[in-house]
Amino acid sequence: MWLKAEQLPAALAQKLVAIYLISGDEPLQLGEAADAVRLAAKNAGYDNRELLTVDAHFNWLEFLQAADAMSIFSEKKIIDLRLPSGKPGMEGSKALVSYCERLPEDTLLLITAGKLDKSGKKTKWVTTLEKHGVAIQVWPLEGSDLLQWLDKRLQRRGLSTNKQGLSLIASRVEGNLLAANQEIEKLYVLYGEGTLSEEQITRVVADASRYDVFNLVNAALSGRVGRINKILNGVRHEGIAAPIVLWVLTREIRSLISIQQQLGAGQPRNSVFMKHQVWDKRQKLVSHALTRLSRPDLLAGLLVAAKTDRQIKGEEVGDCWESLLEISLMLAKA
Repeated sequence: MWLKAEQLPAALAQKLVAIYLISGDEPLQLGEAADAVRLAAKNAGYDNRELLTVDAHFNWLEFLQAADAMSIFSEKKIIDLRLPSGKPGMEGSKALVSYCERLPEDTLLLITAGKLDKSGKKTKWVTTLEKHGVAIQVWPLEGSDLLQWLDKRLQRRGLSTNKQGLSLIASRVEGNLLAANQEIEKLYVLYGEGTLSEEQITRVVADASRYDVFNLVNAALSGRVGRINKILNGVRHEGIAAPIVLWVLTREIRSLISIQQQLGAGQPRNSVFMKHQVWDKRQKLVSHALTRLSRPDLLAGLLVAAKTDRQIKGEEVGDCWESLLEISLMLAKA
């Protein structure tokens, strides 16, 4: 059956079904819906997970073999199938229909796919999966739906604002929920829990539009020392708060550590990048940085970040902006 994304939590709380198909081109909602299914399955005892990513070289026999294989370590398992294109092809369609004809016991199939168009939703493989489980299509949010989403997201962080404040954030992100989430995180880092005024939101939004602090991360990952100095001086003189800069740098370091761990464990690069929201434009940049930066390099960056945090709070002597420069140069390995 087809459900709306907002109906998924209640459906998961009620019972788990054998198949979940989640499709769409809005990455934040897609990822969070899949995370919710994985968490519910883990809580229900599905401790083993097999990750498969469909690309040009994928063999659908791997999928059927994964369905037939019994797990040595756990009686219940998840087959986590990634279908970025949303089109499995003739061979894949047959494999998915065949899977539904003899559903394996104690196995949950989670498929995350690219956006299905009107004709795609009517294909045999989609209608067959939908009859045996739950299908969800996530959509970009606009208008009042976006404002409601922003309001709920702010509440998660203990924040609130009026309609004008919500509209200010909405105008900045232009429907990009990843950007919206970043804006809310910045607001939380800067102001903490409480009610946000329009002036507070405008100040952060205006700063972001004048000199995007995320460019600092890209400059660091590309090893451009001169640009690092220029951007860091720019954001400082624009009045962007040090905690926001620290949050962005620290988040990137933690993401790189996690990517390294998962690639080292043999997980497919495309799947790892998708999970960490490293899209096409940044994949080459991140890949290049990972060849230069070792795990000790990144852990050392986190130690300096901890020192910077104490400096910002007045718990340790030193200039926090010099420490932010140090972290950036460590990422650049300069």
